[in-house]
Parts: sequence; C-alpha cells; structure tokens
Amino acid sequence: MHIPECLICYAVSDYRQSLQFQSLNEEKQNIHLEVVRGGRRIEVSIFDIVVGDIVPLKIGDQVPADGILVSGHSLAIDESSMTGESKIVQKDSKAPFLMSGCKVADGYGNMLVTNVGINTEWGLLMASISEDNGEETPLQVRLNGVATFIGIVGLAVAAIVLIVLFIRFFTGHTYNADGSRQFKAGRTKASTAIDGAIKIFTVAVTIVVVAVPEGLPLAVTLTLAYSMRKMMRDKALVRRLSACETMGSATTICSDKTGTLTLNQMTVVEAYVGGKKVDPPDDKSLLPPKLTSLLTEGIAQNSTGSVFLPEGGGDAEVSGSPTEKAILQWGLNLGMNFDVIRSSSSIIHAFPFNSEKKRGGVAVKLPDSDIHVHWKGAAEIVLASCTAYMDENDGIQPIEEKVLDFKTAIEDMAARSLRCVAIAYRHHEGKDVPTNEEELSNWQLPEGQLVLLAIVGIKDPCRPGVRDAVQLCRNAGVKVRMVTGDNLNTARAIALECGILTSDADADATEPNLIIEGKAFRALSEERRREVAEKISVMGRSSPNDKLLLVQALRKKHVVAVTGDGTNDAPALHEADIGLAMGIQGTEVAKESSDIIILDDDFASVVKVVRWGRSVYANIQKFIQFQLTVNVAALIINVVAAVSAGDVPLNAVQLLWVNLIMDTLGALALATEPPTDHLMNRPPVRRREPLVTNIMWRNLLIQALYQVTVLLILNFRGKSILHLEHDNADHANKVKNTMIFNAFVLCQVFNEFNARKPDEINVFKGVTKNHLFMGIIGLTVVLQVVMIFFLGKFTSTVRLSWKLWLVSIAIGLISWPLAAIGKWIPVPETPLGELLTGKIRQQRNGGGGNLNCCSILKKKKKKS
Repeated sequence: MHIPECLICYAVSDYRQSLQFQSLNEEKQNIHLEVVRGGRRIEVSIFDIVVGDIVPLKIGDQVPADGILVSGHSLAIDESSMTGESKIVQKDSKAPFLMSGCKVADGYGNMLVTNVGINTEWGLLMASISEDNGEETPLQVRLNGVATFIGIVGLAVAAIVLIVLFIRFFTGHTYNADGSRQFKAGRTKASTAIDGAIKIFTVAVTIVVVAVPEGLPLAVTLTLAYSMRKMMRDKALVRRLSACETMGSATTICSDKTGTLTLNQMTVVEAYVGGKKVDPPDDKSLLPPKLTSLLTEGIAQNSTGSVFLPEGGGDAEVSGSPTEKAILQWGLNLGMNFDVIRSSSSIIHAFPFNSEKKRGGVAVKLPDSDIHVHWKGAAEIVLASCTAYMDENDGIQPIEEKVLDFKTAIEDMAARSLRCVAIAYRHHEGKDVPTNEEELSNWQLPEGQLVLLAIVGIKDPCRPGVRDAVQLCRNAGVKVRMVTGDNLNTARAIALECGILTSDADADATEPNLIIEGKAFRALSEERRREVAEKISVMGRSSPNDKLLLVQALRKKHVVAVTGDGTNDAPALHEADIGLAMGIQGTEVAKESSDIIILDDDFASVVKVVRWGRSVYANIQKFIQFQLTVNVAALIINVVAAVSAGDVPLNAVQLLWVNLIMDTLGALALATEPPTDHLMNRPPVRRREPLVTNIMWRNLLIQALYQVTVLLILNFRGKSILHLEHDNADHANKVKNTMIFNAFVLCQVFNEFNARKPDEINVFKGVTKNHLFMGIIGLTVVLQVVMIFFLGKFTSTVRLSWKLWLVSIAIGLISWPLAAIGKWIPVPETPLGELLTGKIRQQRNGGGGNLNCCSILKKKKKKS
C-alpha cells in the first residue's frame, strides 16, 4: 500500500530538484556588466544588451555580443572557443571585429555592439547545432521492421488459434481428458461455457504476449548500457546511448590531424647548427661554447613562452604555443638556464611575431651594455636576411658558400612535413640605440646583416599505434579520411605516416582523386561534391565549413563519424551520424554537440568505439535469433495442436515462463557478450541491411524445425513413447505435457549457447569469461527444476522421474551438434528479402512482357 505513496514522493522530489537546477543554471548565465548607453555608464544584464551599446572590455572579460572595436590599447582576444585555435588574436583598426563568447586575453578597449542574440556568430552556431533532423539510427530502423513483422505474425497466429478453438469448442469437438465433450449445445451451463471461452481467450492472449517482442527494447537498453560502462574504460564517454550502435555501422571516419592522429606535441627533430647537421639535434657536445651561448640567449629572450622549475626538483614545465614550447625544450636540452639568462640581460625593445612578416625579434641589453638583436621565424624569410653564419669553431663565415646547402635542407625538411624555423642574431652598437622611451618605442629593429645560428625542423609526431588503428579500420571496411588545416605537403606526409595513404603512388595522386584542398572542394557543385567525396582521403587547407560540406556529401551513401575539438567544428559534429569530440583539447561547445567524447584524444580510442558499436549490433542480433527461435517453435506447436486436437500443450503460465526466459533472462545473458577481434574482420553493416541475416534465418529455422518436430511427436505419440498407456488418462496427459514443457525450456537453455556465436562452429569460446551468462544459465535451470518439483499446481505440471529428466536433457543437448552441422550449410550473400522480391519482380516483368507482345499482335491484326 505504501509503494504508490513512495513513488509519488520520489517523483515530486525529483521534479523539484530539476526545477532548482534549471533556476541555478539560468542564474549562472545571467551575467551583469557595464555598458555606456546615452552617455551614461550603467549596469545591465547580458540578456538586456542592445545594438548600439558601448561595452568596455578588460582582461578576463567575456565578449557579450558581436561588435566592432572603437578604441583600445593592446587588446588581445582568445578566440579558441570559436575557432579552436589557441593563438591569441590582436585587435586594432585593421582587425576590429569581435565575436561573442570570446575572452579578453590582454589589454583593454571599448566595443560598439552590432549584433545580439541569435544574430551573433555564437547564436548562429547554436542555432545550427540545436536543429534536430529527427532521423532514426540505423538499428532503430531495422528494429522497427523486425518488431512490426513479429507482432503482426503473432497477432495473426493468435487470431487463428482463437477462431479455431472457439469453433471446436462450440461445435462440441473439444474433449476432456476422460473423453467427454466440454460443450453440449443446450445442456452445458452458461457459466461453464463462459469459463471454457475465457480459457481459450487466455491461450490466444498468451500467444500474443509470447510473440510480441517486448524484450527487444530491454535487450537494446541493456547492451547499450553495458557497452557504455565498459567504453569508459577504453577512454570513451558516451553522451547518447544510440550512438554506440550507430558507430558499429560507420563506414567512414573523418578525422582531424592535430591532437587526434598526432600528439599535438611539437618537438625539434632535426637541426642545422654551425653550418652542419647535428644528429641527434639536442647533443650539446657537438656545439662550440660561444655558439651555444648565443643560441640559448636568443631562445630564452626571443620567446613568448616560459619555463618553470619546481622548487622540489623534477622536470621543467614549459608553457606557450606548441612551436614556442618545442624550441624552448630544445634549448633546455642544450643546457639553457632560462631564469638566469632572463635575469642577466634585459629586453629593451621587441618586434612581436607578425603573420605577414613571419618573424619576430628582440633587442637585448647585456650587463656590459652590448646590444644583441635576436630574430626567429620562418626559415626561408630569416635566411634571406642573413649575410653570414657561425661555424662549428665559433667563427663567422660568409653565407654565400653555404646558402644553397641551407635552402636544400629547408626544402627537404618541408617535404617531410617539418615546420622550419631559423634563429639568427647580430651585434649592434649601443650608441645607435635611442635612449629616451618615446624614440625607443618607434625604433625599428635592424633586420639585415644577420648571422645565422641555427635552422631547426619541428614536427608534431604521429601518436603511437595510430598506424595500426588505421589499418584495423581498413580491415574492417571503414575508410579513414584526414581533414586538416595544414598545407597539402604536410597533410600528405602525415597521411603516409599514419597509413591513411598506403603508398607514394597514393600520395602523388592529384585532386580530386585522393587529396584535395578545401577551397577546391568548396567550389564544386553539390552533385559533383558527392562524386568527389567518395574518393577523398585527405583534405588540406580546410575550413570548418569545408568539413561540414564533406560530411553532408558523404552522408548520402555512408554512415559518417567525425572528430572535432573546436567550437567551429560543432556544425559538422552535429550533422554527422556520430560526432566524436576530444576530451582534452575539445571546447565545451564541441562536447555538447557530440555523441561520444574521446577522453584521451587518441584515434586508437575511436577505433575501440567502432569495435564496441559492432559488439552492440552483434549482441542484439544474437538475442533476436534466440528470440525468433522460441517464437517460431512455440507458435507452431500451439497452432498445430490447437487445430488438430483442440488443446494446446503449453498453457498460459508455461508460456509466460518461457517468455521470461526468452525476454528478460535471455536479454541479460546475450546483451552482455564482450566484443571479439572477429567483429573487426568483416565489413560494416549497411544502413538498410536487414537485421535478420541469412545466417540467422538458417540457424533459427534449423533449431525451430528440430524443436517443433520433436515436441509435436511427443504431443501426439507421447503416451506410447513414454509408456503411459496404462496410467490414468488425466495423469498421463499431465506427464506428457510436463515433458513437452520441460524439453522445450531445456532446448532454449542449450540453444542460448548456440546464439552466442551465430557464424562460428565453436560456441563455447570465451564462455567461462562471461560470468553473467553462466550465472543466468544456472539460474534458469534451477528455476525450471523448482517449477517442476514444487510449483505443480501453479504451472499445471507434475514431477518427472529422473529418466524423463535425462530424456529432456538429451533432447536439448542434440541442439549443439545440430547447430554445428547446420553451419556448414552455405547461404546466399543476398538478403532473403531481396531474393524474394527479386523473383517476384522477374515474374511480374515476364508476365508484363507477354501481355505487351499480345497487345502489339492485336493492334497489328486490327490495322490489317
């Protein structure tokens, strides 16, 4: 009596908590800030900002709307939440546009609001993400078809049984165990007739209950929930359950390069110092002392990064952009003491790195008042400003004799996807440096007559195991496509290293065969994009919109998975069948738009998700094969018995127990099978491929035919086979029906092992590792024994002798060798449904052709 009250209290409490959470979330978003409106500075809610407001911005503020910079000083914006790029963007009169959602990293300024709400870049992005296309997952499409088919068949069979039993009952053709008629017109009491009709109706309803696959949703939910929990161990957080099974059907994966295929850890892998190649690049014993001193001075001072040494010892912590971190780490390997160099000399003037000039420099004043000007930037740019280089003996030599060697080295490194950076310096007279602050701020750093110190090649290495993961995808019939913002040379080299391009012949393929630039793909027509998308393996210099166009083109024929980490990847993540956001580098917007979050940003974890997705699909197929076998056998047995004898051997309670085994316990046992390597050696399941394959039809028909044959023989000849002719008629009938029920249940127990491996001979492989499966099999057997021995009145059964138990076990046991033999029977690759519809079409077309010929002959006769 208290259960409804508890449920109501729990529901009310849960509802109140959800309301509180919603109000807290709204309060968190309600940011108050100051704006200049009508010449006055007032405080307003972020929701009340309007176009025309002037918003003061300072370090740490979030840009509340889209706008234009009106005035400011050294304003730097972190646009990573929108672009996914960690580079800080300087804002001035040449680049005045500000986007909502970005953070102020440095400086201050005033912004004129131009767009608010849905009209901002952020708002448009959120709108594109929130649009729900309402499409069903591939498995949902198939499950709906299977469930509808089974339900219709079950209802039809139940209707037939109901009609047949009613006709037999009311025409006097239904008999009791002693041979007397159950209904005699005009003699049988109305209450007795109603009781008989209710029993018949109960049997029909039970057949419907057994036939309707209500266990399917349970099996799907169980296997998805189990897989989701296990996938967490493989560094994949599932945000949407259905994404598990959809990933199993994926035919292509569009992957980012940086951080997913590569480590996003730039390292110096090649260095030319002192006019020669230093191998390994961080071997300081190969470098002369003066050159090392100048080189470490330039690395430490001409850098926006920093180095922190923990007080308790340990490895130095390097921060900054990936390129800066790589060069600083190289300097540390060469013996650089960052803090000592920074404190012993001071920067008197700096030229920040400029994307147009592709270099940056600093003027450093030493303790002896000497001035060193250090430059660092794109190798070919800095090399062009050098007139000399420092050799391996600390001597300064003219660069003319080595310039071709340096250029060749740069070209060679660029061809191998290395980012080339040159480091140079020059000595400057202190008397030529402005002394007052105003002149110093306008002083132009000397850019010519530099002395080349080093050229380094920086690489973002591929993740360990990524090549094997890509190969595993290829074996599984999943095509991996790389989508990156890098140039085609870098993209080509990384694709070869990762195994996305398998040979140099592939790498040399011209667009649009395998490699293409984003702008070229973007310029194609929609129809042409669909054709080209099929062939693309690498897309370089791509924008987020190019990635979205590629996903849209591929989805016409493929189940597409996409990885992304930036906010601007959100539309592509949302558009794809499966969006995979990166857990470390990914922005919150990217994560919110995704279906699965890869917690370690590793492509190998993406492949594990594919494996688990296929396991989900395979487990549901195993359950359906098991369930359909029970359905077919139970329905045929009851229909044949009802039509021929007017009675059914399996009563309502027994059928409900079978339903429990088939649905709940069967779902628990088969839905928790772990994935195997066998799953990754077959092609992905097509979007419209039937859920019940030809192999499953073969297996279930063999088992169902065996069970139906044996149990119908027991039903019609059971008394003589079991030597029950001399027993009391009622008792003999109960023993026979109990034997049928017991053998039927044990057949399902043994067949549950067969369902584990639908296409393998050895069905016991790995069974002992699945403790839940073994536990459920044991529980089913124990409950069956309890039902036969102790619940006879409830189930209308009697106790069986040990000999009949052995016979029941033997009947069930035969299903094992029968399944092994059946798997040698070949089946066509074309699905059964397509074969049947193809034959029907051929017959129709043949008939239609004859009619056309006849009509032509008739027309000719009329004309003649």
